[in-house]
Amino acid sequence: MTKAKKPFTLYSIDFPNSPNPWKAAIVLEELGLEYDIVRLGVFAVKQKPYTDLNPNGRTPCLVDHNNNDFAIWESIAIIKYLVDRYDTEARLTYADGDNKYLVDQWLLYQASGQGPYFGQATWFTSFHMQNIPSVITRYRAEIKRVLGVLNAALEGREWLVGDKMTVADLVFVPWHFLIPFACKEDTDWVLKDVPNYDRWMAQMTDLPSVQTFLGEKREKLSKDL
Repeated sequence: MTKAKKPFTLYSIDFPNSPNPWKAAIVLEELGLEYDIVRLGVFAVKQKPYTDLNPNGRTPCLVDHNNNDFAIWESIAIIKYLVDRYDTEARLTYADGDNKYLVDQWLLYQASGQGPYFGQATWFTSFHMQNIPSVITRYRAEIKRVLGVLNAALEGREWLVGDKMTVADLVFVPWHFLIPFACKEDTDWVLKDVPNYDRWMAQMTDLPSVQTFLGEKREKLSKDL
């Protein structure tokens, strides 16, 4: 018997530390939406048939089989699509009012602030052919600055927006776990003096949706060692 296709297919790169697909997967999990993950190699994402879905040749990309196989890429666009279309009770967002726009504010800050700086720090620390200390120092300092922004925003409050956890909070989780790879010997310095951030991140780390992917990441890393 042919196995029934789940309502969504999420395309991810087959690399345990890839945070952007994880962002989309956490939201799928939190909304209770069933999906299959297709993990592609680093060359496959740059070639057809994947580039027919995502001409940018990166992950994630989500295909919604409930919506005529609608394909959407860029993690924040995927998340906004999911909450707009499937979070009918606004569990992870706000349907209207100022908080709706504040959620968008933090989604965009994650995409423009946290993601690029954390990603560049990881690249120049772990993958670049040359060791360029000045570049590494700059990006690690930016990581510390971003954590400071979040720590200040969380002063006296549990969540970034309103009185509940939203996608504005969840999108920051996967990149957090790249800090040891991005900062190496500076990790303790980067994570110093951000108690609000620490408390907030610990709450989300305990979520079953996050623990699922942390377990997969650890298993993959152990096999690759």
